[in-house]
Amino acid sequence: MLKVKLMNKIAKVGTDVLSASRYEVGAEVENEDAVMVRSAAMHEYPLHSNLRAIARCGAGVNNIPVDKCTQNGVVVFNTPGANANAVKELAIAALVLASRDIIGGVKWVETLAGQENVAKTVEAGKSAFVGHELAGKTLGVVGLGAIGGMVANAAISLGMKVMGYDPYITAKAAWSLAPSVSQASDYTDIFKHCDYITLHVPATPQTKNMICESSLAQMKDGVRILNLSRADLVNAADLKAGLASGKVAAYVTDFPTEETAGVKGVIAIPHLGASTVESEDHCAVMAAQQLDEFLTYGNIRNSVNFPTVGIPASGHPRVCIMNKNIPNMLSQITSAFSSQNINIENLANGSKGDVAYTIVETNAAADENIISNLKQIEGVFGVRVFS
Repeated sequence: MLKVKLMNKIAKVGTDVLSASRYEVGAEVENEDAVMVRSAAMHEYPLHSNLRAIARCGAGVNNIPVDKCTQNGVVVFNTPGANANAVKELAIAALVLASRDIIGGVKWVETLAGQENVAKTVEAGKSAFVGHELAGKTLGVVGLGAIGGMVANAAISLGMKVMGYDPYITAKAAWSLAPSVSQASDYTDIFKHCDYITLHVPATPQTKNMICESSLAQMKDGVRILNLSRADLVNAADLKAGLASGKVAAYVTDFPTEETAGVKGVIAIPHLGASTVESEDHCAVMAAQQLDEFLTYGNIRNSVNFPTVGIPASGHPRVCIMNKNIPNMLSQITSAFSSQNINIENLANGSKGDVAYTIVETNAAADENIISNLKQIEGVFGVRVFS
């Protein structure tokens, strides 16, 4: 019986993917083989010897110690695209909120409760909340993955001009964009020409503080910035200076911090991007399916620390090997089988940065000698057998 620990409440439609005849799933599970998590912090979580995988029901993995997991042979999965529609819809709302002082207007009306002639007062005072329309304005989309691409297409349908930039865009993502989305040559192109800028990139050392004093200086006066990705993308002190000077007309973020909460010009949303019933269901199902495929067959897809490698189930015994991505590994791995007269029926291999992963299917089950030989290869740090 495989054990899966839930670190947060996970949608039942997802946990139901894990058959009760094969899995024990719950928050109280101990000595687990895998973890399913949403936002719970795991940086201090003990990675015991049984733990093989962590599945994040969402895209960001800031709450997971990925490097430590890799060193311990723990595969970290995420669910890219599963919450894309939910975030796209919030981005549309953010565009409107950044353009028209709807929140200020609503709060003002609430102060009129109990007064007479509310309708007359509203008509007299509504001019204080005059805003701008989106149609005809230029939106710059930084990051054209699953979410950014959907936001770009939605903005086109709202009558906006859209300019996008993503140095790592995939062919699939490029094909999904509306033809009228123009390609920026770099970030500077976005900063200089766009009335609105929306960020859809992961938080990495390269993207940290990408919105800062120098990048703000390149932008139009009165620019409106949307950040539904991660707080670290924006330098809070520089942003507040931009708001105070009028350089930035509005900042909408789904990641409030002590530095931005309550600041005039900031519309802080309490991390609601993926908080829809549908999104939570999609993420939970996708995470559970990836865990099941890995724990059952050793196949990996949508891992942030190991390569995508898989072989369709064929009934052959298989061995999965984790190793450092260094020369001569494959020849040593295959020699461990051939030296024992075991024939390799299928083999799949891939690498991601400093790590590699190999699935070997054979005509006979690997015995203890083969497994021992594999573990003794310098650079191998994980071996698992599937019969």
